[in-house]
Amino acid sequence: MAQEVRGVIAPGKDEPVRVETIVVPDPGPGEAVVQVQACGVCHTDLHYKQGGINDDFPFLLGHEAAGVVEAVGDGVSDVVPGDFVILNWRAVCGQCRACLRGRPWYCFATHNATQKMTLTDGTELSPALGIGAFAEKTLVAAGQCTKVDPTVAPQVAGLLGCGVMAGIGAAINTGNVGRGDTVAVIGCGGVGDAAIAGSRLAGAAKIIAVDIDDRKLETARSMGATHTVNSRQTDPVEAIRELTGGFGADVVIEAVGRPETYKQAFYARDLAGTVVLVGVPTPEMKLELPLLDVFGRGGSLKSSWYGDCLPSRDFPMLIDLHLQGRLDLGAFVTETIELTDVEKAFERMHHGDVLRSVVML
Repeated sequence: MAQEVRGVIAPGKDEPVRVETIVVPDPGPGEAVVQVQACGVCHTDLHYKQGGINDDFPFLLGHEAAGVVEAVGDGVSDVVPGDFVILNWRAVCGQCRACLRGRPWYCFATHNATQKMTLTDGTELSPALGIGAFAEKTLVAAGQCTKVDPTVAPQVAGLLGCGVMAGIGAAINTGNVGRGDTVAVIGCGGVGDAAIAGSRLAGAAKIIAVDIDDRKLETARSMGATHTVNSRQTDPVEAIRELTGGFGADVVIEAVGRPETYKQAFYARDLAGTVVLVGVPTPEMKLELPLLDVFGRGGSLKSSWYGDCLPSRDFPMLIDLHLQGRLDLGAFVTETIELTDVEKAFERMHHGDVLRSVVML
């Protein structure tokens, strides 16, 4: 039978979020109901609230989550009730041209639950990134559940569901950071700091953090940055070149998503170096670069979508590294909050006061 639970919805563009009763149906074929234990407050949720993704209001917010599988529908075999899982928004299909070529992290046909969660009056909800985890329970496609070691704390495990995975993956998967490389990360929020942590994991020799906020630069050092640059006070391109013998960094990761900072990343890389765009731009943004510079500098200009991750491969590996003490996921959690505190968490995020607020359920 369908269940009624509490959840946080965004009723309309720029309206305050509110806690409502959500109706969660029993799982159908290929679906799972997950009892959510923790869910991070991600900037993407704020984009949904502001109407920056689409206008399919009302949204059931939350997507960076971990919890326990409560029930599964017909045909589900990868997870069973009682499994501790991290939710992901890339349930690979296994059948598209990317999957069939052995590149499932590029899957072009990721899927979500078929049924809809609703309000008690029957109004259908649009779950953020197909998840909707600011709720006591949520309905997802079973492929969105990735089983991991249940001894990990849910408030840190859930972070791999979006921002931390995006940053670590931008360094390791997309940027192919290797031992001895020089790396610059522009923008030291949650994703940028995760890119710094990923670069350290990969063995980078020099990791340069760039931001306009000294508080964020101090946090970046704790994540593994070897050098910091306040780009409000110093030209970051010149500073990065000076720190790399005049050459530029092997890999520059842009975690802001603006044309100005992308240009900085482009010119701060070494010849034949790599630029990785993991910051999310808005639709109206345009980029102008001299085509001769693109040709003459060589190398790679890449974008990183979800850190080019394969959840079934990357989530368990990173959880194991955390449990071994080699990746401090707990450092990303600034505070734990309740469902009723989500609107305040958005305000703190906007002011740069937190790395991650995590809703505990």
